[in-house]
Amino acid sequence: MRILFVCLGNICRSPMAEGVFRRELERRGIDHLVEVDSAGTSNWHVGEPPDPRARRAIAKRGVDISDLRGRQVSARDLDAFDLILAMDAENLSDLLALADAAQAQRVRLFLDFAPKAGVREVPDPYFGEEDGFDMVLDLLQAAAQGLADHVEEELRRQGKLTRA
Repeated sequence: MRILFVCLGNICRSPMAEGVFRRELERRGIDHLVEVDSAGTSNWHVGEPPDPRARRAIAKRGVDISDLRGRQVSARDLDAFDLILAMDAENLSDLLALADAAQAQRVRLFLDFAPKAGVREVPDPYFGEEDGFDMVLDLLQAAAQGLADHVEEELRRQGKLTRA
């Protein structure tokens, strides 16, 4: 299974989502069954590491994303990934504009996997203060747990995961 997280610049929300979700997969022992990546709808930060504030905030939670580099989502990604998860409605709209009908079925908002979060979009912390990154991480962790539940269910359905 392949999952892609998408935000605008691929230096804050989507790399943090990638890191948090990788950690959740490791915690559940299914990281070897899922490929995870992140990208941005813009090309502003291609090749750059995640924002230093994002790296600091996620490091406090024991996750290192310093090796990630920004990249722009491509039309090829729409075929390559089983799930493409946008951080907000604008990025969702941008992704759907690239997608054909079949590809569009795999594009969703990430917070769809955290219905109790009370919001549907992950706010962009880029222009805010440092504490905004912690609030975003709380949302990403809630969604990562819901997504991991979904992935485990799908892997069981496919016969790739047999434990309870």
